[in-house]
Amino acid sequence: MSLAIYRKYRPKKLDDLIGQESIVTILKNAARRDRLAHAYLFYGSRGTGKTTAARILAKIANCETRKTDKKFHATGEPCNRCIPCDEINRGQGLDVVEIDAASNRGIDEMRNLKESIKLSPTSYRYKIFIIDETHQLTKEAFNALLKTLEEPPAHAIFILATTEYEKVPATIISRTQRFHFRRLPLPLIVQKLKTIIAAEKLNIEDDALELIAASADGSLRDAESLLDQLTSLEDKVTLESVESIIGKVGFARVSALAELILEKKLDAALTTISKTHTDGYNIVDLTKELIHYLRRVVTLTANPSIETTFKNELTDRELTLLKTHAKLIQFEKHIPLLKSLIQAYADMRYSPFVAIPLETVLIEHLRETR
Repeated sequence: MSLAIYRKYRPKKLDDLIGQESIVTILKNAARRDRLAHAYLFYGSRGTGKTTAARILAKIANCETRKTDKKFHATGEPCNRCIPCDEINRGQGLDVVEIDAASNRGIDEMRNLKESIKLSPTSYRYKIFIIDETHQLTKEAFNALLKTLEEPPAHAIFILATTEYEKVPATIISRTQRFHFRRLPLPLIVQKLKTIIAAEKLNIEDDALELIAASADGSLRDAESLLDQLTSLEDKVTLESVESIIGKVGFARVSALAELILEKKLDAALTTISKTHTDGYNIVDLTKELIHYLRRVVTLTANPSIETTFKNELTDRELTLLKTHAKLIQFEKHIPLLKSLIQAYADMRYSPFVAIPLETVLIEHLRETR
């Protein structure tokens, strides 16, 4: 059985983590100074590297090369060659205990954990406990964990990971070092996917690649999983195949429709909507993406400095097109249009006539401005 792409290309050292530069710097400095904390809380969006960082930290704490080589120790990284590093990479480290709180969320599991903590590591320097989806623990389980976090044995390190920070009790949060894993910018995801494509010798169009990255919503793991799925289905991945499989229209289709609207070409815009609907694409999703696109265009017109923010969400080619369309914006006409599109989106989500609200809005606004 072949290894999934997201597992095959999982980072093995801190420098391989993309989009989390401040976290990498802090953890490497702590490793250099031998000041690893006894408890960490990694929180943020899915697929941003929380569990991966936890495993890297487990290797750093137990890496034998770091103990014997002072020069290497100064790198703040694991060697990925010694026995502990190799075992942890293969998921066979006996002293690295990973717990899925989604299925082990009760007080009994936490009591068993407390008993396990008392035992010294079998072969490593530290015993690492990684609790994923921490927010799913019950109130009683959190209470049972609290005392252990307050007074952990010297050989234990806890790493809690969660996508829902606000559900973790403040009493738990206050006893950990907290690190926020941010959603990855689109250009970084595209760059990583291109590296994988080159290594795997895959054939995929640039527009298709960008849609895969955009649909991942800042999650590198989601993007890698989708790439894996698509490349296993066909030899060459095209934009059309990505759109048909994920049911989401690409940037090129949305920007083309937006251009027709901004240039007041009602007939062509209606034809595009009809063809998109006939081809089986999701019109509700098209409307949603159109709203996002026009929102960016209007915002960029009102505040050109926001271009810096958009660089994290769009490729250079997409940003150039956005700036071109920004020159066509007329606030007195296009802000009401945007508001009407938002209302149409709300209506069409619960209507059996999904295309009608969108078509009606365009007819009303574009006929008025011709």
